[in-house]
Amino acid sequence: MIIYLHGFCSSPAAWKARLLAEEMARRGLSDQFACPQLPTVPAEAVALVGDLIAAAEGPVTLIGSSLGGHYANYLAEKHDLNAVLINPAAVGAMDLGIFVGNHVNFHTGQAFTFSADHAEQLRAQVTLPTARRYWLLLESGDELLDYRLALNFYDGCRQTVLDGGDHSFTRFPDFMPQIIEFAGL
Repeated sequence: MIIYLHGFCSSPAAWKARLLAEEMARRGLSDQFACPQLPTVPAEAVALVGDLIAAAEGPVTLIGSSLGGHYANYLAEKHDLNAVLINPAAVGAMDLGIFVGNHVNFHTGQAFTFSADHAEQLRAQVTLPTARRYWLLLESGDELLDYRLALNFYDGCRQTVLDGGDHSFTRFPDFMPQIIEFAGL
């Protein structure tokens, strides 16, 4: 099973989540794909995904984009899973003040406040990666997150670093077959 974890202010309507869901459906694997709407509170987000992992029948691979990459790292270590991280937030090396404040979900329009306490929940989730679990996908043109922070944090992990692009990881469609293969599906 693949569980896709979207980024901050995002949702299952994000283009990578939609494309991967469509590809899984095309392959007859819809029942092996989940992309939950993550709560804005970090502890609640990892609890929700932890419940999905516990309920899964068979192996789970996590795919995490941006802040979802941070959650995927934390949950992969906690549950002994593999993960693909796409332009992930390397929370341990970031100024978490960028998250604190009032926000609006890009897709749902839902307004929410991310507090300093929520930022501390993120910091408490920072877990060093076990290199063999991860495949890191980065584009150097990420305008929101410095890709070098993730490159350094995930040193020793399988890494694909592409010049240009942006935070959305523009070449995601090219990697979907390999991601599905990485997940063993």
